[in-house]
Amino acid sequence: MIREYDEKKEDIVSAIVTRVDPTTGNASLEIGKNEMVLYKHEQIAEENLQVGDRIKVFITEIRKEMRGPSIILSRVHPGLVSRLFELEVPEIKDGTVVINAVAREAGSRTKIAVSSTNPEVDPIGACIGPKGARKNAISAELGNEKIDIIKYSEEADAFISASLAPATVLSVVKLPDGDNSYRVIVNDDQLSLAIGR
Repeated sequence: MIREYDEKKEDIVSAIVTRVDPTTGNASLEIGKNEMVLYKHEQIAEENLQVGDRIKVFITEIRKEMRGPSIILSRVHPGLVSRLFELEVPEIKDGTVVINAVAREAGSRTKIAVSSTNPEVDPIGACIGPKGARKNAISAELGNEKIDIIKYSEEADAFISASLAPATVLSVVKLPDGDNSYRVIVNDDQLSLAIGR
């Protein structure tokens, strides 16, 4: 079992919900011939799992314990979003589009930064897909979590401005006292939009 799942570490597997503990909220999942537990704190907050639901889970780690192997599953890990994009977007699978960074507040919003190794391929358009089909399929798998796809940049000020979208950034200034500290200025009416939840 360890050998089988070691190869699937940091990968996605499909599962069927077989039981939800009414006290703890932990869900028992059938994955292949094995039964595993998806703990409540690894579930998306607003998601209400039901017996029979088919879901995708991310294998975060495999622990070798005295009573046997323990496989840690997650629906909140940012790696789940990365893997879903790899499955849905052929350009990511073939290396034309690269996922540079993922920030996620599970159940609410994910921001994913992408770039392209081919100047003729638009990385954001590739991830969104025709009429938004690719992005919408991933969002639906995550309980309609909002997904913002932004263009990655090696230039910190450009990347910070893009990552705070849809807020309009007036300026980004590197602070002299910190390695990675920046002051970002937005209009008053854009403040809550820039900060987010």
